[in-house]
Amino acid sequence: MVTRVRKTKSEERILTAAAELFYANGLRGVGIDQVIAASGVAKSTLYAHFRTKEELVATYLRRTDDSWMAQLQDAAARTGGGPREQLVGLFDALTDAFDRHGFFGCPFVSAAVEADLDSEARAVTVRHTRRRQSWLTELGERAGAAEPDALARQIGLLIDGALASGRLLQDRAVVEEAKSAARRLVADRT
Repeated sequence: MVTRVRKTKSEERILTAAAELFYANGLRGVGIDQVIAASGVAKSTLYAHFRTKEELVATYLRRTDDSWMAQLQDAAARTGGGPREQLVGLFDALTDAFDRHGFFGCPFVSAAVEADLDSEARAVTVRHTRRRQSWLTELGERAGAAEPDALARQIGLLIDGALASGRLLQDRAVVEEAKSAARRLVADRT
């Protein structure tokens, strides 16, 4: 039992360090030695948990998927309104992320750009995008959109665009502009 607790703490330290490094520097910009140094574990400990860097990256992206979806859903729920308001309010998650640590862009867009087409990182990224789009489509359906899939794709583009522009410009105003565009889009489509 003690071994499991130690393993869990080491694994958590590795994933926390990797997440911070990957988010700030990209997947290719971070070496295993940097993750080891930042996490304070031995190389053998890292490899006991993650056989390859690709496995570490995929685990990081899966955890980020769960975290990011929870943040989007929480921001949507905080509106206190129905699905129309939630489709707009979810953009507050982007503002919250910027306020926490600045814009380093979307980890999934970054992974999609950096990862090989046949990699697990790309597969996790595609699953995240489909998961997000499914949720947005569901909100669009509940909001009464005639074409909820199209509305979901357009809201998704606004999210991705705000994250990419936020990274480039380091200006949180891009989120407000994306949110404003989403408000108009939802009003026109529902």
